[in-house]
Amino acid sequence: MLIYILLSFSSLLTAALNLLVIISISHFKNLHTPTNLLILSLAVSDFFVGLLMFFQIMLIDGCWFLGDLMCTLYQYVAYVISSASVGTMVLISVDRYVAICHPLHYSSEITQKRVQLCICLCWICFVIFQSLILMDVLKQPGSYHSCIGECTYFLNYIAGLADLTFSFIVPITVIVVLYMRIFVVAVSQARAMRQRLAASRSRRA
Repeated sequence: MLIYILLSFSSLLTAALNLLVIISISHFKNLHTPTNLLILSLAVSDFFVGLLMFFQIMLIDGCWFLGDLMCTLYQYVAYVISSASVGTMVLISVDRYVAICHPLHYSSEITQKRVQLCICLCWICFVIFQSLILMDVLKQPGSYHSCIGECTYFLNYIAGLADLTFSFIVPITVIVVLYMRIFVVAVSQARAMRQRLAASRSRRA
């Protein structure tokens, strides 16, 4: 019971904090920047992740009483939201990469309209992708249930491998590569600044 309470509290806290981010960015116009739009998209996905976590925790030891169709829709929405969250993190890493590695081109390359377009494409692509991954489950809701009140799903080998590749391996790889590049550039810039400071101090001496 204590574990359930802690998990429920953490999931509701996640949803509440992300809701504050959503309200803040949506309400204040001066926060409508390309980077904050990406943060807004991430907050929306994480808000629903928190709600889905709470919903799942409440049903850990209970029976699913909403029917096979709602079970399938729940699984589909969970897949889409989690994938969109990872995709948004990839967009944020691209935004930081351009800002740090190509600062002179940032304002011209990363515009608000382009970011909005990328966010929409990210969500649309994962909606379509997860529809293809869960096609068998969506066609026949409840076909994998062995008893009444069960809400489970199974993916075939190809669908599972595709989901693992495009929803986890590829995004994580892109994020790691970009942030490693950012780290290298940041270190080189810090060394250049130190050399300039040392040169200016030696001239003054």
